[in-house]
Amino acid sequence: MPDRGGGPTGPRIRVGRPSRRARTLLMTLGVLAVLAMAFTMFAGFWTDWLWYRSVHYSSVFTTTLTTKVGLFFVFGLLMAAAVGFNVWLAHRLRPPLSAMSLEQQNLDRYRMGIAPYRRWLLCGVTALVGLVAGASAAGQWRTWLMWVNGVPFHQTDPQFHLDISFYAFDLPWYRFLLGFGFAATVLSLIAAALTHYLYGGLRVTSPGPRATAAATGHLSVLLGVFVALKAVAYWLDRYGLAVKSSDFKATGDWTGLRYVDANAYLPAKTILFCIAVICALLFFATLWRRTWQLPVIGFGLMVLSAILIGGLYPALVQKFEVQPNEQAKEAPYVAKNIKATRAAYGIDDTQVTGYDGTSTTKDKSSLRDDVGEAASIRILDPNIVSPTFQQNQQIRGYYAFPNNLDVDRYAGKDGKVQDTVVGLRELNLDGVKKNWINTHFRYTHGYGMVAAKGTETSNGEPVFTEKDVPSTGDLGSYEPRVYYGEKTTTYSIVGGPQKEIDYPAGDGEATTTYQGRSGVSLSSTLNRAAYAMAFGEPQILYSGAIGDGSRILYNRTPKERVEAVAPWLTIDGDAYPAVVGHRIQWIVDAYTTTNGYPYASRTTLGDTTADSLTYNNDQRAVVAQQNRVNYIRNSVKATVDAYTGEVKLYQWDTEDPVLKTWMKAFPDTVEPKTAISADLMAHLRYPQDLFKVQRELLTRYHVTDAQTFLSGSEVWRVPVDPTNKSGNSVPPYYLTMKMPDQQAQAFSLTTTFTPNGREALSGFMAVDSQAGTPDYGKIRILKLPASTTVGGPKQVQSQFNSNSQQNIAEFVRLIRGGDSEIEYGNLLTIPLDGGLLYVEPVYVRGGQLKYPLMRKVLVSFGGSTAFENTLGEALDKIFGTSGAENPPPDTGKENPPGTANPTVEQALKDAQKAFDDGQKALKVPDFKAYDEAQKRLQAALQRAEKAQAEADKAAGSNAKNGDKGGAKGGSATGDGRAAGTSGANNVDKSGDQNGG
Repeated sequence: MPDRGGGPTGPRIRVGRPSRRARTLLMTLGVLAVLAMAFTMFAGFWTDWLWYRSVHYSSVFTTTLTTKVGLFFVFGLLMAAAVGFNVWLAHRLRPPLSAMSLEQQNLDRYRMGIAPYRRWLLCGVTALVGLVAGASAAGQWRTWLMWVNGVPFHQTDPQFHLDISFYAFDLPWYRFLLGFGFAATVLSLIAAALTHYLYGGLRVTSPGPRATAAATGHLSVLLGVFVALKAVAYWLDRYGLAVKSSDFKATGDWTGLRYVDANAYLPAKTILFCIAVICALLFFATLWRRTWQLPVIGFGLMVLSAILIGGLYPALVQKFEVQPNEQAKEAPYVAKNIKATRAAYGIDDTQVTGYDGTSTTKDKSSLRDDVGEAASIRILDPNIVSPTFQQNQQIRGYYAFPNNLDVDRYAGKDGKVQDTVVGLRELNLDGVKKNWINTHFRYTHGYGMVAAKGTETSNGEPVFTEKDVPSTGDLGSYEPRVYYGEKTTTYSIVGGPQKEIDYPAGDGEATTTYQGRSGVSLSSTLNRAAYAMAFGEPQILYSGAIGDGSRILYNRTPKERVEAVAPWLTIDGDAYPAVVGHRIQWIVDAYTTTNGYPYASRTTLGDTTADSLTYNNDQRAVVAQQNRVNYIRNSVKATVDAYTGEVKLYQWDTEDPVLKTWMKAFPDTVEPKTAISADLMAHLRYPQDLFKVQRELLTRYHVTDAQTFLSGSEVWRVPVDPTNKSGNSVPPYYLTMKMPDQQAQAFSLTTTFTPNGREALSGFMAVDSQAGTPDYGKIRILKLPASTTVGGPKQVQSQFNSNSQQNIAEFVRLIRGGDSEIEYGNLLTIPLDGGLLYVEPVYVRGGQLKYPLMRKVLVSFGGSTAFENTLGEALDKIFGTSGAENPPPDTGKENPPGTANPTVEQALKDAQKAFDDGQKALKVPDFKAYDEAQKRLQAALQRAEKAQAEADKAAGSNAKNGDKGGAKGGSATGDGRAAGTSGANNVDKSGDQNGG
């Protein structure tokens, strides 16, 4: 076989160059690949610009982009210039290669190899380090904008007496500059040393001097710069002690100076700064002395001083001065920490008052009427009844409600404002046959709000005040279409030739065409091509379903829209809808935060905002999972229009310097607080995530005395939710109630505390949550005695589950023995007459009904427990004012002759028979027969009411007899209802397999 290498035994095989056609094809493919990559990058940039312009926040896009680009080029060029200059200088200072040593002979081939490409290699290295440095600097755009636009806090730290803005805005930027300086110096030092070595300025194995004078001077200057930067670092570290985190066994996570910091680390940093300055001067002096002897000695002394002064000395102070008398030494610094932490989290005005936790009134019956004044008890749990809303109001499979509904305030027909459970009927694409047209063109929006009274149920189901499609109820007329919502996570193309499904109408579907100006126009080919590339969907480019007027809607959840237009805000985990000005508006709470508030303890937002509701819940997520902060303000209230997607930001905290700083950086993006309409103000509330952060801090910082704080004797904890198996904290609950010092009820957000390591109740916390009221945001804590035996949530729930006198355990056993399941609602806590009233609705889900119905109400007060069908019955039993538990139905036989309506009489007889049949069915038990009897009972009662109303109207001039007939009919109807209630009670005690 011939040798391919052309050896002596065979001919050389020559490999020919590619043909011209092949070269042309390869070149074309290369150009096309470059163009495709360029267009992909352009498509992302272009679609972002179009989106920001469509929401009228193009200034946010341009400000962010120009800041990133500016930082990228400035710091990229600085890094490239620093490294490139030092490589060039090292090459320029290379020695003549007169005496070739063996070491230099080995390096010669490398020098010869890179000689033709020296300039290209230099450009490549500098470009690479410049790109990396520029990309890193671009990520610091927030730090730059906060530094250049910083607004003073007009508050000073207690140690250095500098304005807090120095720590929040200035110090982070100085640390970035310092880090950049270190990186540039180290990279320049490495690059210069390699160049000197390659060209003979440095020698490792050759005899004689190890470095030339030029190399010595060059490298000494770079080392001097490094040590000078270290001196600056020591100086900044002095201020960094005020925001330093450390572990303190008395308090856990600690921020700020302690005794050892102020008396050991602080003077040590000052001494090390002076030593580093002297050492840097010694390195610079080698330009004249041409020796490293003194700089090396100085550097060694600096390292030794860092070990002894910066490490060993503080450890000795801590061991022999602090630990023998820790409380006395640390108390002044703990006091500073307490004051700063309470101010940073907005809990410094918390009102803590003592509360016995036990009622002193002996005659409990006198307290029955006080319950209504103490609270409007919400028995409809928004975190459980979503499936019930789904069952009754879903209408079609392409609608759905969020897993957790919201609590808001709306006026009823009587004009009285009441707690209301609300949810939007949003689009559910899981119920749609999947194809591109259905998913993105036909099914584009949800429809209408559904609302129910929070304090009432009917046969265990919600009492809807807004329902059906089209919407009817107390909310009046409003735009019901929901194009932007929490479940709307995909893009839609609207406004073109393809009609959209609007809502169910008869046997078919009504259609509509989007009339809003939201989204981005797809009229131009460029826009269509860009979105086809950005979304990876080529049909956008050529589909006939897109025409003149077509617009693409995306970024449709309220949270992501607010995050996009205000990337400097931290968004609350729970947006909620409200009808404002005849439109559905999503209300989003947003926070400004910083990690640089001196002495204020830090918290991880993701940990402190997690509770049993955020467990495995996509709609109510935790805020900023790993964001560690030590200052937070609910500085912005944002709204997102559910139809147009319009985003508005309102300045809520007018004193917050962090918000003022961002408003300087992004002018005209936040509207003043005065722009909030009265209609919108009525639906603004205190945000849950801020409340959860504050309650977590108040488990320790409700104590203001440093000695007590250090002892840890009054540390509380947020109890675990006893109604949920996740093991997470109990969520806070919105409730209209009255604290002991209040004259009237207020819409509040409430929670409980238990002592650390115990389950008894230690405190109850409420914050006024109705915006626009004088006490909005006022935090009140009722502090129970340390020796209290008042049960906490877990103990109360345990008492409920094990109470044999009320047949609770038997009820639960019977329900769970079938194919049904018990679901416990929100365990509400209400202060009443020095004691605490617990109320918990109990839901049954199972059997033929796959959605929960409220079947019982648990109430506990002063050691007494009631387990009844309704809240009123349970309260009557607790306070001893109830009559017979199940009064017999009134047949009406005692009425005088001639006053009864025959139709009413017959209807009542039918009702009595239906009731009796139901009771017989329960004894078998025959639940199918019982359900049939209940339906007949309800129909008979309705006939009686209708007939009596007609009789009253026909009576005309005979008002007296009409009134008697009305009383008769009303009484009989009420008795019939009582019979129905009695039947429901009995079926619950018998273990209703069908959930009632």
